[in-house]
Amino acid sequence: MIGLWGPGGIGKTTFAKALYNAIENQFHGCSFLERVREKSNQSGGLVALQEQLLSQIFSRTKFTVYTVDEGISLIQERLCRKKVLLVLDDVDDMGQLNALAGKGDWFGKGSRIIVTSRDRHLLTSHDKNYVYEHAFTNSNKVEIRRDLIDGALRYAGGLPLALEVLGSFLRGRKEPEWKSTLHKLSKIPESKINRVLKISFDGLDENEREIFLDIACFFKGKSIKDIKEVLDSCDFDTIIGIEILIERSLIKNEDETLQMHDLIQSMGQDIVNQACRDDPGKRSRLWLLEDVEDVFCYNTGTDAVKAIVLDWPLPKAIIISPDTFANMKKLRMLILLGGHISSQAQVRLPNELRWLEWPNAPNLEFGSCPKKLMRLDVPKSHIRQLGGNSQKFSKLKSIDFSECKSLVSIHDLSSAPNMEKLILKGCESLVEVHPSIGDLVKLEVLSLELCSNLRNFLNMLKTKSLQTLVLHGCSKLEKFPDIVGKMEHLKRLDLHGTAIKELPASIENLVSVESMNLASCKNLVRLPLQIYKLKNLESLDLGDCSNLITFPKNMEDSTDPHGCLGFRRLRQLHLYGCNLSEVEFLENFSSFPALEFLHLQYNKFTHMPTCINKYYCLRSLNVRGCEVLQEIPQLPPDIVYLYADCCKSLQILPDLWGQPSHTWSVSLVSCCELFGKGVNMDDVANVSLLEVSLCLYVYVYVYVYVYNFKCLTCVLSV
Repeated sequence: MIGLWGPGGIGKTTFAKALYNAIENQFHGCSFLERVREKSNQSGGLVALQEQLLSQIFSRTKFTVYTVDEGISLIQERLCRKKVLLVLDDVDDMGQLNALAGKGDWFGKGSRIIVTSRDRHLLTSHDKNYVYEHAFTNSNKVEIRRDLIDGALRYAGGLPLALEVLGSFLRGRKEPEWKSTLHKLSKIPESKINRVLKISFDGLDENEREIFLDIACFFKGKSIKDIKEVLDSCDFDTIIGIEILIERSLIKNEDETLQMHDLIQSMGQDIVNQACRDDPGKRSRLWLLEDVEDVFCYNTGTDAVKAIVLDWPLPKAIIISPDTFANMKKLRMLILLGGHISSQAQVRLPNELRWLEWPNAPNLEFGSCPKKLMRLDVPKSHIRQLGGNSQKFSKLKSIDFSECKSLVSIHDLSSAPNMEKLILKGCESLVEVHPSIGDLVKLEVLSLELCSNLRNFLNMLKTKSLQTLVLHGCSKLEKFPDIVGKMEHLKRLDLHGTAIKELPASIENLVSVESMNLASCKNLVRLPLQIYKLKNLESLDLGDCSNLITFPKNMEDSTDPHGCLGFRRLRQLHLYGCNLSEVEFLENFSSFPALEFLHLQYNKFTHMPTCINKYYCLRSLNVRGCEVLQEIPQLPPDIVYLYADCCKSLQILPDLWGQPSHTWSVSLVSCCELFGKGVNMDDVANVSLLEVSLCLYVYVYVYVYVYNFKCLTCVLSV
């Protein structure tokens, strides 16, 4: 076990990575755990690190650990005979070492454990040797005077991080710019790394400075995609800004997340704090719990505040006044996660706000001109309504009002033409939505899932960009809107558990829909014949539609290449519990050329069509609980699963003796007619099944469940 010790920026991680890459092929398993200090401070951090350690060493195995003690036992048990290479980077607490690499005998002979830390005592107290080395990267020759290069090295103070950042800043610059930079550095009384690093920050344009400070204060370790979405809403040129920061070695792209050295992050946060050490309400950014509490409790925010991001659990609830944000006129970003902040009256928000994330928010009041707001996420909040003629949400793209129990209405949103996502899941008091929603041309996702009191949806749906429509659990919704014109982007339609009685003939305009869920629509009595025009449909679920006694039959010849009807791609058809008295629609097998899973359980039909053997893609047939079903005809050759248990009237099964050799699963629980009422077993195809199950060279397995003595006697006699 080896310890690498030294201050931040000295190159410990770089050195450990180089060593790891050089020798990893000499071990049975390897793991490099970066930023142990940072990750262990997160909720469940040590457990997650233990899972990562095991999963990296056993590369094809996913481990789940519930407690630190369980993880310790698992590491000891699985690694005590395994030669491993383990790097623990940036450790600052003995508990981290004890959880991840407590003793040498945890690991097999020949293992190597490398620990990097800024705390020398931590390493020596754990019986490790320590190594203190400066690590420099190779650099190409540049056409710059030697004395200027020596000056840059001197001001970097022997720290690789400072040298990397300063070198990235000077790279490509001409001699006068080198002289100017070194002159500025010469004014620094001591070679403090923060001040050296700040030289690179001072050379940034305003766009890059703002992006850098937001990342340093709020977004280190977050995904580039999410960061870009937030910062774009603030009118920054985010793509080029991030690229420039990477070029200057101020941030790094690691697996599509933005990472930043601790010292660079500290420098950025210090720049913000220097604006006013004693009064956080006069700083541009607030992210520490004590600072946010101070500003909220004493109402000391000013127009200097541009962004507030808090992702910490609050020790107690904070009560704020309606005017808390009144003086923060330049506030563009407000993200309050993990705590409970309430108000006894409606809280007014500033007009400059672009991005709002505030779960459990009090009732909010938007100014008369919230035209810059782009994101509004206030799930489980006390908001009562949104919209109206006086409010112009011209840039608003996304709304999430999930589980806003007090929300009673969504007013006219025609002033929000850029809306892309509207989430109203679980808004139990919502009775209707404004017809303007049906005209939002850019809307992609619309979810009203579990809006149990929603009665009036839309009369017409015109949103051509819509990709997902979810009305799951809207148990009082009786009418589905007419679809005006072809909707070429809608892939998913979920109407599970609604009170809809029928679908309009205009359903044929959903030309791209792939998944349609109508399960538990107990008032649904019919489907239009036009449903066969949904040629991209892959899954159709009509399970437990107890009043749907028939499925429409396609009368057209689907073998005709010019025929307009037929499910070209339907793979799954669920019709369980529908009270179907016949399944004649299956006789036109060319309407279902791709069908793989056919679920017909708990229906009332007596016979299946003999052409079922022409469903060549069929893999699974479920007729469980079809109590009046008497016969199952010959099945297609590649079927794998047949569920026919509790079919009390079943007398004849298909002869599967000639079927290809593959694993079969056949369930025949409580098939009384078949096994218990004196049927001549020699004439029943199931005899072949039972005989085949004894032939070991034909891999066929049949599961027959016997529930009464009468059945047992019959089977034993066979």
